[in-house]
Formats: sequence, structure tokens, C-alpha cells
Amino acid sequence: MGKIYASLTPALQAWLIQQKIFFVSTAPLGADGHINCSPKGGDSFRVLNSQQVAYQDLTGSGIETIAHLRENGRILVMFCAFEGGPQILRLYGTGEVLELAHPEFMALSQLFPENAGTRAIIRVNLSRIADSCGFAVPFYNYLGERDQLDQWATKKGPDQLKVYRASKNQTSIDGLPGLME
Repeated sequence: MGKIYASLTPALQAWLIQQKIFFVSTAPLGADGHINCSPKGGDSFRVLNSQQVAYQDLTGSGIETIAHLRENGRILVMFCAFEGGPQILRLYGTGEVLELAHPEFMALSQLFPENAGTRAIIRVNLSRIADSCGFAVPFYNYLGERDQLDQWATKKGPDQLKVYRASKNQTSIDGLPGLME
């Protein structure tokens, strides 16, 4: 059934970049805190090397992933095959938040398409790479990307995005610190 990998093999890397959606899960340390699972799409995921991945984090109404990473660093990135052969791949690791002012943000951002709504890049150092069968994951037809978030961010512009992030992205639903900028 499932297999654990020491690193992201070239075959796994090729499979990852073909997927159209992935899911990011994080949780605060406290038992009363809210677990978060966020779907991600678009051309926002990159394999940096066999032990490290990153994704472009876009402005949204919440800040749970970033807040949880600031508190404890734990993250799970999961991919499911909705086309082709069945497969699930889970990437466990420690995530790091690279906000716009981070010294490494500019270099990493060059790996992704320009997006007005980018608020950070999340870099993950992998500690466990595991697959499972995915036999029960249904087939879905990919119809294309949604562009509403891109349009919204472009219309707001840089100044209004800063205001929005200051209003919506400073603390998590559990009161943990979010964006620092």
C-alpha cells in the first residue's frame, strides 16, 4: 500500500508538478485551537530540491497557515491524483514564512508567476514523504483556473492590499500572530 521515501525522487517531482490542486494543513499547539486545511491551486507550487518545496501564498481572508507556522512550524502538504492513476502523496515538514520584506523573498518569488496578491512564500523542509493508494479518490475533470482572486488583488492595488492585510491578516482565529509587515 503506502511507501515512505527518503527524498522526492525525479518521478515524484514530475508527478507533483502535474497536479492542479494541493491541500495545506497546519494546527496550533493547543488542543482547543482550530486545525486548518486550505486548498491551493494555480501555478503556485515548486520543488526546490529533493528535500524542500515551496508555494506562493496569496492574500486571503484568513492567516491560519502563517500563524500556525510562526507558532510551531508544523505543516502537511497533500496532493491527490484526480486524473490518471490513483495516488496520494503527503509531504510532512517544517514550514518557514518568507514575507515580502524577507531577504530571500525576491529570489524565490522569481520561481513563480507574478501575482498581485502574493503576500508570502511558504518554504517547507521535508521530514517525511509518504504515499498511499488513492483508490477511493474520485476522478474529476480539470476545467481551468479561477481568476477572481487575481482580478480582486489587481483591482485593489498594492496600497489597498496592505490595508486589507493589516485588517484581515494580523491574527489567526485563535489570536496567534499572522503577518508581521
